Parts: sequence; C-alpha cells; structure tokens
Amino acid sequence: MRVAAAIVLLTCTGRAQFKSTVPLVVAPTTVKDSKGRYVDGLTPQDLILYDNNVPQAIQMDWMTYPIDLVVTVQTSSNSGAVIDKLGGSGILFTQLLTADAGETAVISFSDEVKVHQDFTGNPDSVIHALRMLRKEGGEAHMLDALRQSLLMLEQRSPRRRRIILMIAEKHDRSSQAKLLDVIERVERLNAAVYWLTYSPLLEPFTVKPKTAEDLKPEAERIKTQKCALCPAPDDTPVPPDLGPGGYIYAIGELMRLHKPDLSSLFTKITGGRTLSFLKKNALEKAIQLVGEEVHRQYILSFEPKRSEPGNFHAIRVEVKNRPELQAKTREGYWALQ
Repeated sequence: MRVAAAIVLLTCTGRAQFKSTVPLVVAPTTVKDSKGRYVDGLTPQDLILYDNNVPQAIQMDWMTYPIDLVVTVQTSSNSGAVIDKLGGSGILFTQLLTADAGETAVISFSDEVKVHQDFTGNPDSVIHALRMLRKEGGEAHMLDALRQSLLMLEQRSPRRRRIILMIAEKHDRSSQAKLLDVIERVERLNAAVYWLTYSPLLEPFTVKPKTAEDLKPEAERIKTQKCALCPAPDDTPVPPDLGPGGYIYAIGELMRLHKPDLSSLFTKITGGRTLSFLKKNALEKAIQLVGEEVHRQYILSFEPKRSEPGNFHAIRVEVKNRPELQAKTREGYWALQ
C-alpha cells in the first residue's frame, strides 16, 4: 500500500491540521547504474522531476551545504544490546556522515526524550555522549523523539542540510506527539530521515559476555591494571541481558506489529532510507551506507503548485534518455497550503 493511503487510513481526521505553506519542496535524489554504482556529473537538464505525473521546473543546488545531524537512539529496556554496539561507533557519525563543517547532536528516548549532546563538531563529545547512554524505561516515544529532533533542527541555519538518524524499532509506544503534526514539521523543514532498525527479540542474543566491570559507569571502570598495587578490574561474569523477555512481552511485541511502521513511513516521504542490522559490524556498515548516500545525492528543489491542504503529491525523478539509470527520491509530500 502506498504511503499516502496508509497515512489516510491511520489518520483520516487529520487533514484540517495542515495550515501553513512551504516555499520549496526539496527532493534529495540518488542516481545509480544497473550495477548499483553512484552516477555523478548529471545536470538539471539530465533530470525530470514529476509531481503527480506533471513535469516540474527544478533547481539543482550545486553548493555543498554543511550537515546538521541528530542521532536519535532508543534506550528502552529492550535496547541494551544496541546501546552496547553504539559505544564505539561515535567516530563514524562525525567522519562518514557529518564530515567537514558538519555538526552532530545526540538524543535518546524511552519513557521520555533526553538531549545528551547539543550540536557540536567535536567528535570526542559525540563519542562520549553515545558511550554514556544507558537503558531506561519500557516505552518508545518515537514520535516525541522525532519532534524534539525537529525542534532542534529548526534553530539551525536554513543554509545547512537537516538529517535525522533514528536508531530504533519500527513501532511507536505511547508518544504524546501526533503523527500528522510530526509529518507536517518534517516537511516544513525539508529534513531527511534515515532509520537503522533492529529486532528487539533477537538483539539480546548478539551481546558478548560481560563482567561486573562492564556494568560500572565509564568513569569508574578500570581499563587496565596499571601497577601491582592498583585494584584489578572486576572480572566476575554477569548474566546476559536478555531484555524484558517472557511470554507476555513476546505476545505484546506481536500485537504491536499492527501499528504503523514509522521507519518505512518517514524514510519514504523524506527520501531517506531504512536499513536493518543485528550485529555490530552490520550496524557500522549501515552507517557507512547512509554516509555514502548522503554525500552522493543531487539536491533538487521545486516550487509546488497551490493545492488543497492535506492532499498527497507523489513525486518521482527520471534520467532523460537513460533508462538504465535508476533515480531514487522521496516518495512524495503532503500539501501544506
């Protein structure tokens, strides 16, 4: 089912909520050949963008704008294994995603949303923020976290690219924010959402054995034994963290499968991408793939025609006279005027 139809079914009373205007629709576009290799060097004359099957006059931004990235991590009670994997991955976000002149912020969410690091270009600060994450709470307020990410991006210069990287499950738990409100805000900012997702039932079985020393706050851990008189690290084995577990939890997870898949919804309407991972090397590979895509995109934009608020417009991009090339962009946008 198309994303547009899915949102209508889930939020059929929400159209009246669209009130404001958006000056431009930005469509980050990736072009690949038949072997999956990125295609560079195209011009606006090489590309056709269709809005509801009507060709549009497009602009292509030739400037490379710095990136503002919000890394948004789920830290609920079933996320311990994922938090462990993120501990050493902070440098990847700053090197592969934000790169030169970019800045990264880190927030977490479970029963509430917390800002751990405001926007910074310092890789050490990002690494430290990720290593300090701890699991807490049993909910997953994804829409609240997306809203907070967008509020932070709103305060940044409009001459910077806005990207949210969600590391979370696919289904929301008990957010206060409303789906259409978050969709309207993400479109108004022309932010791109990327989503690295995982199975909360399988992740706990990928954790390496831990000791009591591993469970201490990082500042209190003894990395190595520095001298004969120094205390030795506590190597007492601890039981594996299997998350909430139990039959009741498993049944609850199955029941949640009928809820909207937010990872698919937000990545499709913003031109992002959803990638799944289980082990740490797959997580790091996923971050690398997102970085490659972000830095190889054509940033197209056009001025949308006036339309009834709440109407969904499907957009697509084609390469003129090059049927062997595949162009991927956001699936569409909701009219806000």
